[in-house]
Amino acid sequence: MKFMKLGTKPDSFQSDEDCIRYVASDLATDVVVNVVDVKFYLHKFPLLSKSARLQKLIAATVDEQSDAAEINIPDIPGGPPAFEMCAKFCYGMTVTLSAYNVVAARCAAEYLEMYESTESGNLVYKIEFFLSSSVLRSWKDSITVLQTTRTLHPWSEDVKKIDERCLESIASKAAAEPARVDWSYTYNRRKVSNDNGVARDWWVEDLAELSIDLYKRVVSTIRRKGGVSPEVIGEALEVYAAKRIQIDDDDDVDEQRCLLETLVSLLPSEKQSVSCGFLIKLLKSSVSLEDVRRKLSRRIGEKLEEASVDDLLIRASSEGCQTVYNIDIVETLIDEFITQTKKRDELVCSDMSVSDSSKSIVAKLMDGYLAEISRIEPNFSTSKFIAIAEKVSCFPRSSHDGVYRAIDMFLKQHPGISKSEKKSICRLMDCRKLSQEACAHAMQNERLPLRVVVQILFFEQVRATAKPLLPRSTSHGSSRTTTEEEECDSVTATEETTRDKTSSSEKTKAKGAVMSRIFSKLWAGKDRDGGGDVSSSDTSESPGSATTTVDDKSTPSTRRRRSSS
Repeated sequence: MKFMKLGTKPDSFQSDEDCIRYVASDLATDVVVNVVDVKFYLHKFPLLSKSARLQKLIAATVDEQSDAAEINIPDIPGGPPAFEMCAKFCYGMTVTLSAYNVVAARCAAEYLEMYESTESGNLVYKIEFFLSSSVLRSWKDSITVLQTTRTLHPWSEDVKKIDERCLESIASKAAAEPARVDWSYTYNRRKVSNDNGVARDWWVEDLAELSIDLYKRVVSTIRRKGGVSPEVIGEALEVYAAKRIQIDDDDDVDEQRCLLETLVSLLPSEKQSVSCGFLIKLLKSSVSLEDVRRKLSRRIGEKLEEASVDDLLIRASSEGCQTVYNIDIVETLIDEFITQTKKRDELVCSDMSVSDSSKSIVAKLMDGYLAEISRIEPNFSTSKFIAIAEKVSCFPRSSHDGVYRAIDMFLKQHPGISKSEKKSICRLMDCRKLSQEACAHAMQNERLPLRVVVQILFFEQVRATAKPLLPRSTSHGSSRTTTEEEECDSVTATEETTRDKTSSSEKTKAKGAVMSRIFSKLWAGKDRDGGGDVSSSDTSESPGSATTTVDDKSTPSTRRRRSSS
């Protein structure tokens, strides 16, 4: 920190109680200056030689019947401490200026009109020289000076634009190339260094010490001047929010509201400037602020694929909410993602692979979210589960294992739901898109409806007996597979009527009997087709798309059987 000493005489100001200050001297004082609640007993000559304002005040209040004049200056910026610094300068006593008191001294000197026109080398000139040559050239001193201006408004704005000069100094240094940074700064985070060991975001921690109003002015000035990337601006906002936002602090709601609204207004418009996790943290803190929440939801919707399941576990406000976690806001984020994706697809029609990739990631994210919220949210309703799942049902998925895990977890944590609700939930899953591990688990899962278990077993058997190298099936094969599914459905319906009347062991036997009948139908179909192979398509088409292909090659024996028939 830079210092400047003015004057050479020793400090002879003394106190008599808390509200009286005087100069220890052989000469009797002849003027009393009342500054707020403090009385200063001083001498006219040193004051009048340097302060044009005191000259006017003393001249207007001299009482011919009294040797001592008394004047009042209750509105001097900086109060008694600042006036005392000016008075000491008038006496030639030692005054030490620093970043902590230079603004107060400068404003007080302006108030007292201590200009060069009154005396050469006056206080205003000396302070301006100190500011320009030392303080505003120092990174940390500029920040300190800016912080002291808060208590000196409007003087700090009016007097030679001290506020703006500090802002310009800070912004210029923040925009400097890291290779040119040779001053002291604070950096306690993991560093992504340049050649000289200086990170591109070297300045963000020092600015995090500013109040939100000053921080807004600094960041706005930095963005206006340019030279700092939106990613660094976003990182600075994230550091500031981590230091200032208290999610569970309800002591000052208005302060938190102002903080959140300001941070959201400062967010760069570029998509990659801030992380999705940071946006969701802001969203968690602003659930009661409608405008802020709406803006954040739009920004999160642009990059929902970057979120994690933990990010989406947002606790609900305690007022009139039936669930522990805010599930509605997750639905809003999905809607925003869908809206933003449609707009992006319309603008960039040729880049559909990027859109499909994002949709696939979001589908997987929602599968994980549904599984986790089903586990931890006791009041998670069936309708909410289905509503969220259906929003992403058309998104591309490599498998439906995630959907199955979510359904299984919901059925496990909500055993009291009706059979119709179970069926509605299970319709969200495509049995043909389950992996072998998921199929193996589902075959033994008593929480699933029997119909679903049979369908999984059926398609698994079809897949196991299919020859992947055969061409796609004809309409004849498709018709036969439809018949097989009808057989599967009729057998399953029969079993479901007796399911509630059987014990656990009997249920297992029943499933085995069902599959035996289905497999018999399959093999009987193969025999009727002359030993033709059954093939199944493991794609995203409807269950009726499983088809068979008949080998057109004929042997002499088959030709004789045909001719005889």
